[in-house]
Amino acid sequence: MTTRTIPLLTALFACATMAACGDPNTTDAPDPVDTAVAAMSLEAYSAAIRTLSSDEFEGRAPSTPGEELTVNFLVEQFQAAGLEPGNGDSFFQNVPLVVLTEQGEPRLTVQAREGRLSYGWPDDFVAWTRRVVENESISDSEMVFVGYGIVAPEYGWNDYEGVDAAGKTVVMLVNDPGFATQDESVFRGNAMTYYGRWTYKFEEAARQGAAGAIVVHEEAAAGYPWSVVSGGWTGPQFDQAGEDGNMHRVPIEGWVQERVAREIFAASGFDYDALAQSATSADFQAVPLGASASVAVSFDIQRSESRNVLALLPGSERPDEVIIYTAHWDHFGVGDETMEDPIFNGAFDNATGTAGLIELARAFAALPERPARSVLFLAVTAEEQGLLGSAYYAANPVYPTANTVATINIDGVNVDGPMNDITVVGMGVSELDDYLAEAAAAVGRTLRPDPEPEKGFYYRSDHFSFAKVGVPSLYTDSGIDHFEHGEEWTLARRADYTSNRYHKVTDEFDPEWDLTGALDDLELVFRVGYRIVTSEDWPNWREGNEFRGIRDADRGG
Repeated sequence: MTTRTIPLLTALFACATMAACGDPNTTDAPDPVDTAVAAMSLEAYSAAIRTLSSDEFEGRAPSTPGEELTVNFLVEQFQAAGLEPGNGDSFFQNVPLVVLTEQGEPRLTVQAREGRLSYGWPDDFVAWTRRVVENESISDSEMVFVGYGIVAPEYGWNDYEGVDAAGKTVVMLVNDPGFATQDESVFRGNAMTYYGRWTYKFEEAARQGAAGAIVVHEEAAAGYPWSVVSGGWTGPQFDQAGEDGNMHRVPIEGWVQERVAREIFAASGFDYDALAQSATSADFQAVPLGASASVAVSFDIQRSESRNVLALLPGSERPDEVIIYTAHWDHFGVGDETMEDPIFNGAFDNATGTAGLIELARAFAALPERPARSVLFLAVTAEEQGLLGSAYYAANPVYPTANTVATINIDGVNVDGPMNDITVVGMGVSELDDYLAEAAAAVGRTLRPDPEPEKGFYYRSDHFSFAKVGVPSLYTDSGIDHFEHGEEWTLARRADYTSNRYHKVTDEFDPEWDLTGALDDLELVFRVGYRIVTSEDWPNWREGNEFRGIRDADRGG
């Protein structure tokens, strides 16, 4: 670990609580945390990243030869660390997947009061179905504007109150009213809640029985341009193959450009801005637009199976209580054959995180005594396809969610060297922040909140699958205050990665990486987990968080 200058008060507190400070000749046993952290190896960590991101592993796409190499390598490493199979006598959990590829270019037609409107795919709209069927459609489906499409009792909010959405097409704004108003008393102000994510909006529309669900794309509120929408929803779409063939989902889901929504509203006799403004009030009432929508989609369907990898360190006293460390092992595989370098190696994203699970496993296995609770290391598949591996585990947990104390997610680990801070994505959502703050203070570091909370990054990695079922979840990102170079240097490095390597074939292992910072961050999340598994604590979500009620109900609170 990198040596830092620890604040004086922290150092004095440490001395006051350690017998060694009072007696330099003491023969007390070494701190078990120090013993465990010492088992993490910079050389082994670097070697694992190199292996996972090598051309031989072919970009680690699910259901490919690259998956076979990846999951077998992980099992070998976990066994060498002394861990046991995490799913009965197996290290694997099979994850059924389905891939739907849209055929042709559908059109969206809207019959409004002032005439019939027609829109092209994918420049004006995108639409799909998550149902595992070759053909799906809506025809002359009544359109209703439901504001933000939110039902949130803890915020006193119900956009569906007084309206029967069954069989209709609901039109919704992206993000949530807190972002629109920038009022800290509305939801969480500028910081997006899960109610602002498009995933929630489609889920709620399904619960309301809607036939169609359309989200209006506003770039500032979404946090990304239309090109992200049109690119992300027009290729092969991976999903879970639910037992019901996903027939519980809305038949037609989709997005429209803001200009398209404005045109539809105007042709229906409504002012888009006025309705959007009215939707920022808890008194909002859904508005029938007096228009109807029609669209038909067709898909080619392919099925496959992938695997989550589960490795367990059983607890000594309460083995049924478990903390889970997660990281996704998958990436994008091999690209087009015309590409000069077709392999998406995914070195940073997420060979660094997957290799980090191995080092954490070594650390916990090196403890002089087994902790009271169990530790599960869960390397999940198909994150890049929509958090599918973690979502499958959360829906089919090997260890009950009520007995899962917390999850800690690792998605991209610091490769730029020691930092004075560490970023907490979703800072303030759970009491796990307090555990991390304590661990950081012990080594002279500070916590930094996510600088772009309005973009909802907390809802876009694997820990979120656990949050949705109530399990408190911690997700950290590298700090930006470099121990030697400061913030400007680090931000420039981050920007360069995002522009030139993120989700590109150029995300390859770099021998110039300074992985000492990675081990620093792994030490922090180890310390958080160690405190939890050696205690009787049950950290929870903060009061008012959207997942607190789910957790309390699951735990019988």
